[in-house]
Amino acid sequence: MRSFLPIVLGAALFVSPSRAEKALEIFFIDVEGGQSTLFVTPAGQSLLIDTGWGYNAFRDANRIVAAAKHAKIKKIDYVLITHYHTDHVGGVPQLLKKMTVEHFADHGPNREESKTTKTLYSEYLAAIGSIDHIVLKPGDKLPIKGMDVTAVSGDGTVLAQPLPGAGGANEACSGVQPKERDPSENARSLGVVIQFGKLRIVDLGDLTWNKELELMCPDNKLGKADIYIASHHGLDQSNSPALVHGLRPRVAIIDNGSKKGATPSAWDVIKSSPGLEDIWQLHFADAGGSEHNTADPFIANVTETDTGFYLKLTAHEDGSFEVFNARNKYERKYGVN
Repeated sequence: MRSFLPIVLGAALFVSPSRAEKALEIFFIDVEGGQSTLFVTPAGQSLLIDTGWGYNAFRDANRIVAAAKHAKIKKIDYVLITHYHTDHVGGVPQLLKKMTVEHFADHGPNREESKTTKTLYSEYLAAIGSIDHIVLKPGDKLPIKGMDVTAVSGDGTVLAQPLPGAGGANEACSGVQPKERDPSENARSLGVVIQFGKLRIVDLGDLTWNKELELMCPDNKLGKADIYIASHHGLDQSNSPALVHGLRPRVAIIDNGSKKGATPSAWDVIKSSPGLEDIWQLHFADAGGSEHNTADPFIANVTETDTGFYLKLTAHEDGSFEVFNARNKYERKYGVN
């Protein structure tokens, strides 16, 4: 039987007053170790970052459609593809058979020489056909109403100048060494920083360790983050201390699977980040055991059964937010920082 560390509620549990203003809703959809994150802005526009896997009898497309119904939207305004690996772009053809998508955004052509990735890229282009298609480069903004979305990495390059409010020396770079160069699409991930009022969210796709160092060392080009969507599903090819500790997130969300992601060493880096309040996970990571998984209330799927529970984050312009677990209906509120 799995055991979990106890959690302490009380002073850390902030109860916010009722709000008249509309919030930003974010659904972290369980695509079994891939990524698919749906944002719905107060202006009513939607952004889906990645589409999960293909095949699997429309499993991931159906879960995206279910999240859209929860969000009360009937189409997706923008789908942003971080890179052309199967757990991120593979679901595009099936999604388009289920929902209308107005625009696609990506980092440009595939650069990986593997047969699988070439096939995935070809299938992606065939599926989107004549749908409006935007190529984003670092520094570009996605023209979506209700939040500010800035590309900070893409096609192997990173942001040249710091974001507003960022740019100071990053002490977390000390002692962090580069790893072997990654020639795959991971290193070309289209990463974004999303600003909603005072709240900042970082999602870098599967951006790898050395590219993180380019973004964060010697100066921190991204500044601090409230929400860190753990890079690369929480694998140790990414999640360098220079990035994670430099961001100083309040909350980290790991879109892992039971047998993929939340690597113990990367989990330790995230857990030890200064100022971190909580880790939320889409799955209990089997390899981590009780010592390298967050407590049960913060995990959406705790068995190997294909249950498909999601996490939902509701964000407010004053910087407060709450996270809801669809499995156990547990919700935790985070006040203004």
